[in-house]
Amino acid sequence: MSANLVLFRNATILDGTHDAALEGRDVLVEGGTIREVSDRPLTASSARVIDLAGRTLMPGLIDCHVHVIATIPDLGANADLPDSLVALRTAKIMRGMLMRGFTTVRDLGGADHGLVMAVKEGLIDGPRLVICGKALSQTGGHTDYRGRYHSRDVSHYGTKLGAMGRVCDGIDAVRRVAREEIKAGADFIKIMANGGVSSPTDPIAFLGYSVDELRAIVEEANNAQTYVAAHLYTDEAIRRAVENGVISVEHGNLVRPETARLIRDKGAYVVPTNVTFDALAREGASLGLPPASVAKIEDVREAGLSALETLRDAGVMMAYGTDLLGEMHRHQSEEFVIRGRCLPAIEVIRSATVNAAKVVRLEGKAGVVAPGAFADLIVVDGDPLSDLSLLTGQGRHMRAIMIDGRFVKDELAA
Repeated sequence: MSANLVLFRNATILDGTHDAALEGRDVLVEGGTIREVSDRPLTASSARVIDLAGRTLMPGLIDCHVHVIATIPDLGANADLPDSLVALRTAKIMRGMLMRGFTTVRDLGGADHGLVMAVKEGLIDGPRLVICGKALSQTGGHTDYRGRYHSRDVSHYGTKLGAMGRVCDGIDAVRRVAREEIKAGADFIKIMANGGVSSPTDPIAFLGYSVDELRAIVEEANNAQTYVAAHLYTDEAIRRAVENGVISVEHGNLVRPETARLIRDKGAYVVPTNVTFDALAREGASLGLPPASVAKIEDVREAGLSALETLRDAGVMMAYGTDLLGEMHRHQSEEFVIRGRCLPAIEVIRSATVNAAKVVRLEGKAGVVAPGAFADLIVVDGDPLSDLSLLTGQGRHMRAIMIDGRFVKDELAA
């Protein structure tokens, strides 16, 4: 029996490529890749054979909006923590994500290429990382955590692992910083184009960056064969960003129907993150979120659920995102249940599989159970289409979790 060859028999496959699960499939894994999927029995003499009758086989889940370095909710304080402490806390956070079944995550501000390398080298047991490096923010914007009475030079944040972003102003500066982040290993560029909850001096309605600055950043991303994701809440900010080339709308809580149709027509998409507002409202203050930030939560919280319906009605592609901070990372899987209140279960599952794979630019490799895809797989007791909560509970309904053909959780009989 080869440790690198696994044959799953009688699998019920659910990956969002069809409206229903596909029953009675055999799936052969060799090394880090799915070699074959068949509706007829497969044979592999040296394989470990696992009968999945009554269980669902899914691709590893994908979270398209995380902050693995956000070890506490007070992001200004997090930015001042020692890099070594942030790195060790991050390893624990990433291990938790993997054990919830998330085998790929897209970091929207903070993670660096060193963390990507640590995962690839096996130093951190966590999901594969797709990163933007540090997010770009203007003075007083969503990653300027100096507050009203501090004038420390903003270069301080550019080199701190615990900092979510960098402050840069003006066309020349934003071009330079975008280029620096790409040189340092960023897979895409993230900008703060609206006010935010966790930062001290930018009400939600604030617009981030001038149109000329937006266009310069988008041009730099395009030149590097990649794209711009933007932190956005208000309809005005969303429209402005999408009209100027942003294709990944993060949050999008206050979007209106006309702008939703613009997003669709531009070939852009949205990554809603409803669970973070739910968690912040319940736990943020007790975990150290500053009062000014707590006061801003309700500006966007309730609108998030209606935005899901607005976006769906407009035909906008949505991907799964959570945006959790500190101890609230444990709520990562609850976004499934929150979305399930407004959307069909299959659409929610697609958001964390095939749709999310398009966002992280791993289409055909992640988010599917198909030949040639990564052997990133989870085995779920029961049918998530009937009960999305089977994907919650810190992975307790997942009998097995595999990444790159390696089991990190294995409660299956041989």
